[in-house]
Amino acid sequence: LRLARASFFFLGCFAATGSQPPPPSPTHSQQGFRGTSSKRTVMAAARHLRSVLPQLRARLAGSEPAAAVAQGSRGFASKVAKPSEKKIKVPEALYGGTGNYASALFLTAAKANVLDKVESEINTIVEASKQSPMFSQFIKDLSVPKETRVKAITEIFAEAGFSDVTKNFLAVLADNGRLKYIERIAERFVDLTRAHKGEVNVVVRTVIPIPEKEEKELKETLQDILGKDKTILIEQKIDYSIMGGLVIQFGQKVFDMSIKTRAKQMETFLRQPLEF
Repeated sequence: LRLARASFFFLGCFAATGSQPPPPSPTHSQQGFRGTSSKRTVMAAARHLRSVLPQLRARLAGSEPAAAVAQGSRGFASKVAKPSEKKIKVPEALYGGTGNYASALFLTAAKANVLDKVESEINTIVEASKQSPMFSQFIKDLSVPKETRVKAITEIFAEAGFSDVTKNFLAVLADNGRLKYIERIAERFVDLTRAHKGEVNVVVRTVIPIPEKEEKELKETLQDILGKDKTILIEQKIDYSIMGGLVIQFGQKVFDMSIKTRAKQMETFLRQPLEF
């Protein structure tokens, strides 16, 4: 119980979760690197992106995502507030243990009309666990007795003013020894809330930032295929391992148009025996 009480330390992290430190300023050498050679690289990347947009459009046209209903996690429904009469379904099917927990939390929060609040609280917990090693250790340490975990979690988040839906959900995770998966559950829960709002988070991996014009073209292409009622959120990630080109991912779909993958395909082709 002393360890549980000590985890109150992480509550001080809550105030800091709403802001992120500014990115470091580029050094003089980095600025120089972004000179003529960098501009040529950006132009080459832009041309490559424009060349793959028709391919992306064709591939997306034959594989539009469909919404489905997922099953909830056991043990949570009995602990939550009374559901409303409105029929609510999860916007897309999620599988596995974390998917079941995320789906159950979504259904409960939606019925209680507290989706935004629960999303904010779950994200706050994830950020707090990253900032406080003590709290992170507590939620991952299964040697702590179950009763202690549940009692500590209940008291901590009641003190923090969290909603009943979030408190009860965390108590179930603590009781089932699943608190250590909170980060993955939170990610999948956010996927559901975004789908519910009509938002599609698209992760684009490239070796350099996508120029503004090409990003706009990519967004328009995705908008045409996924529907005008969708809000496209593009998240760019720099990934030097793909060697060039781009990899686009949203939901369970991945469109790999990277140079690395093409090189592997070419290698496989060249290794095949010749037939005369």
